[in-house]
Amino acid sequence: MSARIISVANQKGGVGKTATTTNLGASVYGMGHRVLVVDMDPQGNLTSSFHAQAPHDATIANALLDRKVSLPIIPVYQDEDARLDLVPASVALATAEAALMNKLGREFRLRDQLATVADDYAFIFIDTPPSLGLLTINSLVAAQLVLIPTEARFFSLQGLQMLQESIDEILYINPNLRILGILLSKFDRRLREEQTVAAYLRENWGELMFDTSVGTNSKILEAASAGVPLIELQGSQRAVETYHSLAREVLARV
Repeated sequence: MSARIISVANQKGGVGKTATTTNLGASVYGMGHRVLVVDMDPQGNLTSSFHAQAPHDATIANALLDRKVSLPIIPVYQDEDARLDLVPASVALATAEAALMNKLGREFRLRDQLATVADDYAFIFIDTPPSLGLLTINSLVAAQLVLIPTEARFFSLQGLQMLQESIDEILYINPNLRILGILLSKFDRRLREEQTVAAYLRENWGELMFDTSVGTNSKILEAASAGVPLIELQGSQRAVETYHSLAREVLARV
């Protein structure tokens, strides 16, 4: 069975896309699945989160620009039938995005590359850049599902609406795309504004909201700084369990 491809997207930066992709991917792997995580952000934060570096001679940038170049895949974890692999990014992605503008089928480059490896995995998670440019469009065209992390802040609501409008546009070329769910990220229950926005989101987006929310947790920042998933960080059991809870919801929804 071909992989379920899930794009983790929100054009707003700092909402926890990379932490979500990293730790959700690691959790799903820990539940016995074959997982591929794909870094489509030129900043390469997902790549750093798995203490990896993109090979200089074969990057995702090269694979997007030249169909003859295979996706670079780095093994991260393997345990019996389960494994987690990474398609790393480098700063070359930034120039590749501009170069893609002159390519035929530019919106389909990632979809076509993932099709060559999709049978090897149960799940593919794509970390996207904080913009609605061609890299994010490629990620949405390649995916069947979108997971949207968002902060519980009033200014985040506009970004959520903009992403919904972009998804509506993507449906012209990827009519099967649908929203898997909206994740409250960096949620601080102590703040009245965040409680109010969380209530508004649950009232207006209903069942699309995940029951699980990711609270503010220093261990998430510590893991990102150390370049490791939470599962490798001592004392992070509470945060790990949060992502395990999210993973269970994701598996139930797909």
